[in-house]
Amino acid sequence: MAVMARPPRRSFDRRPMARGGGSGRGGRRRRGGGGEYALNSPSTSAISLELLGHRLHISQDPNSKHLGTTVWDASMVFVKFLEKNSRKGRFCPSKLKGKRVIELGSGCGLAGLGMALLGCDVVTTDQVEVLPLLLRNVERNKSWISQSNSDSCSFGAVTVAELDWGNKEHIRAVDPPFDYIIGTDVVYSEHLLQPLMETIIALSGPKTKIMLGYEIRSTTVHEQMMQMWKSNFNVKTISKSKMDAKYQHPSIHLYMMDPKATLIPEVSDNGNNEEEEEVVSNQGDDEDPGAESGGPCTGSDSAEAKTGNLDDDWEIRRCGAMAARLLKDVKLA
Repeated sequence: MAVMARPPRRSFDRRPMARGGGSGRGGRRRRGGGGEYALNSPSTSAISLELLGHRLHISQDPNSKHLGTTVWDASMVFVKFLEKNSRKGRFCPSKLKGKRVIELGSGCGLAGLGMALLGCDVVTTDQVEVLPLLLRNVERNKSWISQSNSDSCSFGAVTVAELDWGNKEHIRAVDPPFDYIIGTDVVYSEHLLQPLMETIIALSGPKTKIMLGYEIRSTTVHEQMMQMWKSNFNVKTISKSKMDAKYQHPSIHLYMMDPKATLIPEVSDNGNNEEEEEVVSNQGDDEDPGAESGGPCTGSDSAEAKTGNLDDDWEIRRCGAMAARLLKDVKLA
């Protein structure tokens, strides 16, 4: 079952751009920080992202037959959200240290690496065709982080495993349940919704939190997805005000969910909802859920990465995403 293939993302309505050079197609190069990594065209083999005091280098292959080998923007929105909210609350490294996380449809592995930087022990998963690239990204970034001058002792374990959604043998092999189940941009067609939901349920325990990043491309798929999720999970939308100020887009949404008590009877309210209100909103994507609660993160020196060129990088990348779609002549339904 080819459940991990994903279509290109939507982009800002701007003039398409492509990298110059070997592709033979005209375009502009990014000047200054970000350089060759800024655009995401069929000739872009890697992207670079400053995250939690480390620079991650993620290899990709936009020309492959499997769309899981491309870094999609929802994963960037997801990890920059983690970074922004890592000072206190549920995403503070001192509270995430040792938490078990599984990433579904990891692709190039960016989201899983982001959770590992916060101290989680992460299992990144995808179909077998994607695993070589995923493993390379995981091993290289683990090596770079361990060799960096900054303190890398808080970096969690990261492993790679094959997981086809709905495959009971694959699910047993990763040893559920997990504290967190994450995924970014993993659904684009109705036929993927049921296998995804069944897999999430099989990987969940009474206190599992599910975090998904999603870019809307089809309103039909989105409506069916939300209906299915709300039938089985308590769904909350992460407020745009809690996302990174630049790394967000109207079409990209982040959701936090947990299984309903009727789905996993052992689920109980432990009264610890205060932290959740820091980042989620029941009312809508753009509504600020109110002032943050809870004390500052202790036992960690994590902070938002400060770079001077990220704003421009992100805007250029969104244009580059459009170029990648046009150059590959991929049409969305």
